[in-house]
Order: sequence, then structure tokens, then C-alpha cells
Amino acid sequence: MSAPRIVHGGGIAAAAARYGGRPEDWLDLSTGINPHPVAVPEVDIAAWHRLPDRHRQDAARISAQRYYATPQALPLPVPGTQSAIQLLPRLVSPGRRAAVLSPTYGEYARVLANAGVAVDRIASLDAVTEAHGLVIVVNPNNPDGRLFPRDALLSLHARVAANGGLLVVDEAFGDMRPEGCIAPLAGDDRPGLLVFRSFGKFFGLAGLRLGFAIGEAAVLDRIEDGLGPWAVSGPALTIATTLMASDTSAIRRAIDERKAALDAVLAAAGLAVAGGTGLFSLVDHAAAAAIHEGLCRHHVLVRPFDYNPRWLRFGLSPDARGDGRLAAALADVMGR
Repeated sequence: MSAPRIVHGGGIAAAAARYGGRPEDWLDLSTGINPHPVAVPEVDIAAWHRLPDRHRQDAARISAQRYYATPQALPLPVPGTQSAIQLLPRLVSPGRRAAVLSPTYGEYARVLANAGVAVDRIASLDAVTEAHGLVIVVNPNNPDGRLFPRDALLSLHARVAANGGLLVVDEAFGDMRPEGCIAPLAGDDRPGLLVFRSFGKFFGLAGLRLGFAIGEAAVLDRIEDGLGPWAVSGPALTIATTLMASDTSAIRRAIDERKAALDAVLAAAGLAVAGGTGLFSLVDHAAAAAIHEGLCRHHVLVRPFDYNPRWLRFGLSPDARGDGRLAAALADVMGR
């Protein structure tokens, strides 16, 4: 029997169906996505008309190599990192267990368990043993923002690789902290290390369904074979090639401003930030379920967690008007 599907953020249509209103009128703070999508560059008609030619993928890989600063690896474009997660069971040797540093993004444990891989949800890096042929670390973590330094991950990688295992580091939220990312160290000279990067979160283009896998060429080849031909669309490759070669400093400044505004609203409502990244804040509160319900009645959607009923994750509002709407809803819900 398959594990139940996970309810992720972004279910605005379901929320509107339950609490009323048009989906487009809701304030969706349930995801960790840049609320200001960058301007999409012009895409030549051939990218729409033809299957994605190899030269488009090659151009995207070179652009990603520069953007992620990975001199030892050419990042592989994938149609969203979730597609690569689906292939992870193929990379676990028979009889080996998987360790997922938890709590974290739930699809890792679900996908592995559904494929018959024994999964241990571990609470610390020290809990990794020789039995683990695959180890998953989301860094910075979703939803609490836990962040391990490079040295800690390199030490873990040395232990995992020495036992013939694979360490997967998910840096989906790493764009705001590139200095802490391990992606630049991945490649053929560091076998047993695979890094996932998300494109859509930072650039605000999640609907493009694009991510990158970074690691030794042999492992990337297996992922590419598993995805099949033409996995990433020509327009997605073209857009990514241009945007990753652009100056992204303004994007980071805008995200920092939005994050500061969100945290100010939460503080004014008496909600302490317990963790997060540049794209979301995590609140720990005994009345989290009631707060979530109350915000929904104001047509504001945030992200609850079934495994921790005290947690709520707040994404970024697009502007000061959104901040004000959240502040007013919280004031009513919190009785302030």
C-alpha cells in the first residue's frame, strides 16, 4: 500500500472551495516562493515549435554551472527537483537503508518507502550508520531553516561515501545563502555527493517546473536516463539560460525586504519566529490550528503541518498591501 499523498502548500483552490471566495482573491502565503516573479525574457519561436534541441540544454547547463559556481560539474536540468526525487530509489543499492534528516520535506521519505526502501527518519547527522546507503539532508531545511555548515556536510559525506553510499543535499532554498552551499564542491572528484537546486523558488517562476541536479557525471547520466528524452521544455531551458546569467542582486534585496516586513507583522501579532529561510518564516504556537482556521476565514492561506500541530509556515506577501491584510487578519484572529 502506498503512503498517503502529502498535502503541500499552494492548495488555494481547495481552500477557497471550503472557506469561500475566488482563488484569485485569496492571499496565498502557504508556499516558499518569491512573491515577485522576475520578468520572463523573450523566448524565440523555435523553442516553442521544436522539441528541445541539445544545444538548449547545453547552454542551460553552462549558465547553471556559472550561476551555482560548480567548476567540477555541469548541472543537469530536470523538470522540477521532485522529478529527480522520484528516481532516488534507483540509486539505493539493494538491501541498504535510507536516512532522512527529519522533520523535513515529506516527499523524500514517502517516495523511498513507496519503492520498498527502508527509511529511517533521523534527528541528527550522528545517527547515520554504515547501514545507510542513501542519506538525505535538506539544507537550509524546510520548514525550520536548520542550516549545517559545509564542514559538517563534508564530514558526513566522507563517512557515507566510504561505505559506498550517496549523500543527497537539497539546497532548494540555497539561493539566498550561496556562501553556505555545498553545490560548488560537487562533481566527479567527489563521488557519492548529489546536490539538488530549485530554480523556480528564488526567481518566482515555480510554474516553469525546473530544477538542477549537481554531482558526478555517472549519477547525472542515470538521472537523465530515468527522466527520458526531452524532459525539460525548450522555453524553460531558454528562460533559465538568460536569467541565471543576469545580475540577481536586486532579487535578493527585494526578498530581504519582503522577509523583514513579514517578520515585523508576525512580531506585532505576538508571534515569535522559530525558524525559516529568506523565503518563509516558521511560527511555533500552541494555538496554531486555530490561527490557521481563523486566517482561512479571512481568505489568507498559510501552511500547517500534520506532524507538528504547533507549527505554521508563513510565506512572503507581495507588497505592503499584503502585509497590511495579513496584519489585520492576525489582529482579529489573535484578539489584539
